[in-house]
Amino acid sequence: MDYALELKDVSKVYMKSDFALEKISFSLPSGSIMGFVGENGAGKTTTIGCILNTIFKDSGTIKLLGKEMLDEDTELREDIGVVYDGDNFPGYLTAFQLEDIMRSSYKNWDNTLFQKYLKTFDLNKNQKIKTYSKGMTMKLSIAVALAHHPKLLILDEATSGLDPIMRDEILDVLLDFVGEECHSILLSSHITSDLEKVADYITFIHKGKIILTASKDDLVYKYAIMRCKESQFSILDSNDIIAYRKRDYQIDVLVSDKKYAQRKYKDIVIDCTTIDEIMLLLVKGERK
Repeated sequence: MDYALELKDVSKVYMKSDFALEKISFSLPSGSIMGFVGENGAGKTTTIGCILNTIFKDSGTIKLLGKEMLDEDTELREDIGVVYDGDNFPGYLTAFQLEDIMRSSYKNWDNTLFQKYLKTFDLNKNQKIKTYSKGMTMKLSIAVALAHHPKLLILDEATSGLDPIMRDEILDVLLDFVGEECHSILLSSHITSDLEKVADYITFIHKGKIILTASKDDLVYKYAIMRCKESQFSILDSNDIIAYRKRDYQIDVLVSDKKYAQRKYKDIVIDCTTIDEIMLLLVKGERK
């Protein structure tokens, strides 16, 4: 299998902080979208910084499109589009002025494609960026990221704070982009409903550690939550338990195979789950 992005044992320690990335490992298959999920402060932005070489990792290897990226690798950067949550461009510029800057920055800059996205997103190219709404600014950032024909798109909370209609527009554009098998996306987000719509894989990070990577379909259709009484929980095989959490009158147990659990534990209620519930159990729950 070809991978657009590979991280192996990536670590980063901040000496003046309790936070550290601890041997982060995951791989994004080419032609797919991976959701990168975790609570605020879990390490998503730090991981992306290490991927883009804007934060120097302490150890481990990172390959983008099969290569390790160094500071001088301008050609590799041509193949990567990046969108951050926030102000990506100076507010005093217009989209028209930004187009001139980007044309000189990227060899593969495509004015026709950029104009197409401006029209699709209903953005006025003569309007100053500082007068754009948050959603308009994000659309502009995505238009710029896609207009130089990247192979890998990395988005850090790009849909955060946007209304559902605007998020849906952006997700449609992302799906169109990855429709070409040579295109891939790493999408960091805490809006799990977006990831349920578009992601092929989801990686969960918590306190600087990867706690689970799985296909989205497995998470939605195979993973489940067992609703146990204390007596039922005591007889469970620990190998079947991913995480559990005690509540007032029951114990919720996350399992990876609903049908298998139903056959093995016939007297226990087993429900389908959501990515939100899975993340809650992984983050707030315990291991047996």
